Amino acid sequence: MHFAKGAYWLLGVFVLIALFSANIFYGTVSIPVSAVMDILFGKGNELTAWTNIVLQSRLPQAVTALLAGASLAVGGLLLQTLFRNPLAGPDILGISNGANLGVAIVLLSSGGIVSSVFSTISAALIGALAVLGLIIYFSSQIKNNILILIIGLMVGYLASSGISFLNAIAGSERIRTYVLWGLGSFSNVSTVQLPVFGLSLFIGLFAAVLLIKPLNALLLGEHYASNLGININRARIYILLITGFLTAIVTAFCGPIAFIGLAAPHISRMVLGSSNQQQLLPATILAGAAIALVCNLLTCLPFGNGLLPLNAVTPLLGAPVIIYVILNRKNRLYFN
Repeated sequence: MHFAKGAYWLLGVFVLIALFSANIFYGTVSIPVSAVMDILFGKGNELTAWTNIVLQSRLPQAVTALLAGASLAVGGLLLQTLFRNPLAGPDILGISNGANLGVAIVLLSSGGIVSSVFSTISAALIGALAVLGLIIYFSSQIKNNILILIIGLMVGYLASSGISFLNAIAGSERIRTYVLWGLGSFSNVSTVQLPVFGLSLFIGLFAAVLLIKPLNALLLGEHYASNLGININRARIYILLITGFLTAIVTAFCGPIAFIGLAAPHISRMVLGSSNQQQLLPATILAGAAIALVCNLLTCLPFGNGLLPLNAVTPLLGAPVIIYVILNRKNRLYFN
């Protein structure tokens, strides 16, 4: 049994490395493998165009996909454990919609005056954190997780309503800019922004690891967790805060990304056959990163004159997993 699990881990790490490498070697521009190797080892200075593509586009895009996928997956795992609901995901609490509303205010109502990359990221972050603040406030007043989930959905609907209103009064060019942002992309994070993006997500992921003990306790039910000495209200707020923070950062930089946070925890459970968070959380990090890297590769498939939208690809991998979970009654090892 231990050997089999060890083999799974080795295979998972190998697959992740292979996918990360594929994201660097493959893209819309055909670059010989030998040239990519020379560029990575600092021997490709004379290949200016290819060097810029590999180092300024493909490498930061692959790192962004890896970190964003891992973060969304962990957010999904935290929420599914807290709400004991297999369909809970990072966007279900309205946090993604809050980020969407923030960007919509900048792109649809500013006339393009302040629609810089910095203002777009700032607006998305402020919108997401504002919704997160509301959810945490309600969670301190309401003890029922299902009611918190419903409130999150309602807040999300309110944000969507605001976006619809802004779309109705905006010009066609501003709507097009907003729609393009809403398609999601791992290419939005530049090499200058990558350290801030990466450090923020590392902090959020590290904080999630510290929650392994209360997460395992919550699997037994709130009553048992309370008997084990877990402060339920505090654990709930920490889970919401970490999930909201991770979702806000990813959405602010990459746009709203669907299905990765919902599907990755289920894939990890099915592979491990366990709901032990000590194993499941790192496995979910690997699964989320791998799914994001696969999706990023699929966006580079030949399609017209450009790239496939990211949110046109993520459902292709995520939706079948969710359908399988719903139809397969045996997948109740994590929710009784």
